Amino acid sequence: MATPSRTAGADDPDLPDEPAPRRRDLGQASARSLLLTVLGEFVLPAGEPVWTRALLEVLGALGVESKSARQALARTAAEGLLTSDRDGRRVRWSLTPAGERLLSEGATRIYGFGSPATGWDGRWLVLLASVPESRRRLRHRLRTRLAWAGLGSPAPGVWLSPDPGKEPEVAAVLDELDLSGTSSSFVGRYGAIGRPADIVAQAWDLDRIEQAYEEFLEEFAPALDRPDPEDVLARQVRLVHAWRRFPFVDPELPAELLPERWAGARAAELFRTLHARWNGPARAAWAALTATC
Repeated sequence: MATPSRTAGADDPDLPDEPAPRRRDLGQASARSLLLTVLGEFVLPAGEPVWTRALLEVLGALGVESKSARQALARTAAEGLLTSDRDGRRVRWSLTPAGERLLSEGATRIYGFGSPATGWDGRWLVLLASVPESRRRLRHRLRTRLAWAGLGSPAPGVWLSPDPGKEPEVAAVLDELDLSGTSSSFVGRYGAIGRPADIVAQAWDLDRIEQAYEEFLEEFAPALDRPDPEDVLARQVRLVHAWRRFPFVDPELPAELLPERWAGARAAELFRTLHARWNGPARAAWAALTATC
C-alpha cells in the first residue's frame, strides 16, 4: 500500500523487496503493516472514526505491544493517512481522503487477486527501461513499482509481462518517475528462438513464490476442518495480512506458463473460502468491540 500518487502497495517498506516472501515475512509482521490491514479490513468499510483503545485491543490480540501500536498510529498519521481528534482524554482516528484512496486501491488489488485467468492470446509486453547505478533510489523505485505491476526482469534493463493490457499502468509508472523519455515498449508474440519457459524462469522465481504459497496453505488450511475460532477477528486480520503480500510477488502468469498443480490456485481458493466464512463473525466482533470502547 502506498501514498496517493503511487499504486497501492508499490513502495510499502513493510513489503519484501524480494521475488517472494520468506516464512518469517509472513509470520512476523510489523505493527504498522498490521495496522494498515486492520484499517483496510474494518475501518475503511465502516466509514466511521475508531477509538485508540479499539485499535490497541485488536493489535494486542495480534501480539503487538501497546507502545509499538501507538508508534504505528503516530507514524501512519504523520504520513497523512490518518487524522485524530480528542474527546476529553480519549482520541479517535479517522482515515484521511489519502488514506481512503490508498486502502481502497489496496483492497481492489487484494480481493481481485487470484481470480481465474482468462485465456492467454500468446502476446507479451516487453519494456526497455534502465536507470544508472548512480541513481540507486530511483532504480529501487522502478524495480519495486514494475514488480508490483507484475512485470519480471530476465536481464538488466529488460522487463516483460504476458499481459499487454498492463501497458497503461507501466506508462503511468514511467511518467511518474520521469523515465518515459528513455524507455521503450513492444507488444508481440514469442519468436522462434528459445522457449517461453526459459524466459519465465529468468524473469520470475516461481519456485520461491510457490514455496510461499505452500507455507500459506500449511498455516491456514487446517482451519477448514475446524469450527470458527473464538478469536475470529484476529484470525481474519492474520489471513488478510498474509494474503496481501502475494499480489506484490506473484505476477499472475497465465496457466500456460505455470507449473502443473500450481499452489497459487489452491491458496487463492483457500483465502476466498476462509475470508467468506470468517467475514460475518469478524465484522460482528469488530462492531461489538468499537461499541464498547
